[in-house]
Amino acid sequence: MNSTLTYSQAESFLLRLFQKVNLPKDKALATTKILLEGELLGHRTHGLQLTMPYIEHIKSGSMEIEGTYDVLNSAASSKLWDGKYLTGPWLIQKGIKKADVMAKENGVGTVVIQKSSHIGCLAAYLEEATQNGNMVIIACSDPDNKTVAPFGGTTGVYSPNPLALGIPTETQPLIIDVSMSATSNGLIHQKNKTNEPLEHPWLITPDGEATTDAKTFFEDEPSTILPLGGLDSGYKGFALGIMIEAMTSALGGHGRSSEPGRWGASVFIQVINPKKFAGESYFKREMERLKEQSLASKAANADRPVRMPGERGLALKTKQMKSGLRLRNDTFEGLQKLSEEFGLKL
Repeated sequence: MNSTLTYSQAESFLLRLFQKVNLPKDKALATTKILLEGELLGHRTHGLQLTMPYIEHIKSGSMEIEGTYDVLNSAASSKLWDGKYLTGPWLIQKGIKKADVMAKENGVGTVVIQKSSHIGCLAAYLEEATQNGNMVIIACSDPDNKTVAPFGGTTGVYSPNPLALGIPTETQPLIIDVSMSATSNGLIHQKNKTNEPLEHPWLITPDGEATTDAKTFFEDEPSTILPLGGLDSGYKGFALGIMIEAMTSALGGHGRSSEPGRWGASVFIQVINPKKFAGESYFKREMERLKEQSLASKAANADRPVRMPGERGLALKTKQMKSGLRLRNDTFEGLQKLSEEFGLKL
């Protein structure tokens, strides 16, 4: 099976596919771009693998496709939007642009979005967003997801809650995308599907034992995900998970207390303009110097030298743009099934 697609082949297929389910052109373009960017950066669970659930949620009506967001609150440097469960990538790209405009004038622009649909890979938004010299922060939670246990507990309370930052330097930007949990829901589903163990004991059973067995996540009394730091220092990840809940759902006015019963996201977007602080040139120089010092640090393992956040993903993106996207078998098979269902050629 040839599971390699060129960027243009994948882009063309996705756009035609989203057209088949009546997703408006602007939302189809935004979603296609983010799913492909996630795949290019190597985030396989949050790249083209998301095409299948996105199509299902569009078909079922749980991902809305028509209309636009409502502005619920507005100030010079902050906005609160009701995303009305519209297409997540479209909402986030709109939010970044609005925050960018506010930051140009005020130094900082913040957009918080309640009731977005799934927003994909957070890292996928960052390289482009830093090209004008701004720092970008994105965080999200899913108020309907309770798969992460608080430190010291075994019952799921909140979602993996990723935090992403795009930081410009004099050369390649730093791209940080870290969940406040030991692993993601997507990776657990992948490992369960392929009957593989997790790389580390990132789950905790109802009996309080850490495990690598992804299948326990799907039992009647399921295991849950440990907070970032695991059994040793997961109190730190738990605290950071609470921080994300405050930044997203609490600021957004729609969260777990609302009991949404629907797959979605509460989102925090902030753009920071260094020109309104110490200046863009100093900011980039300072971050470049830190990068140089980090890379020059003596490696603990000569075969694994220090790597900056986002470095591997950006290198993989460059490689895949030239040689094509080598898809996981299950991703390719899922796209093939969709091509047959909608009468499209992959």
